[in-house]
Amino acid sequence: MLRYSYKELISDLKEMLPKLKSQKYDTILAVARGGMSMAHILGESLDIRDVYSVNAIGYDDTKKLDNVRIFNIPQELKNSKKVLIVDDISDSGDTLYSIDKLLLDKYEDIQFDTYTLFYKSSSRFEPTYYSKEAKEWIEFYWSEQL
Repeated sequence: MLRYSYKELISDLKEMLPKLKSQKYDTILAVARGGMSMAHILGESLDIRDVYSVNAIGYDDTKKLDNVRIFNIPQELKNSKKVLIVDDISDSGDTLYSIDKLLLDKYEDIQFDTYTLFYKSSSRFEPTYYSKEAKEWIEFYWSEQL
């Protein structure tokens, strides 16, 4: 198991920042909950105020569910031109695949790109950008119980 710290998050986001800045996104969409810390920090760093979240449930703790449930899609996306979807990991890829398909069907005129901190090569969905390849289970600092 790999423990992923806040310090590593900041380092990975700083490294990705020049690529993301060059794309001139107008909206960030976090996949709740894994993408929320990223969305907040990137919103500040890229000076993007249109930061939203969409809910997707594909796991019950560490158990993968048969279907991904997606809900709370922001209606405000209809005013966007270029959206960056962020999540912590593209593990099986089912969550990002489902979200991407749903958004492309709903908003045909919007460009959607994706960024994850981790990507597993066995995932069915390869994000536009990712920071690292995942080779083991990752315990993110935000998953620690208070």
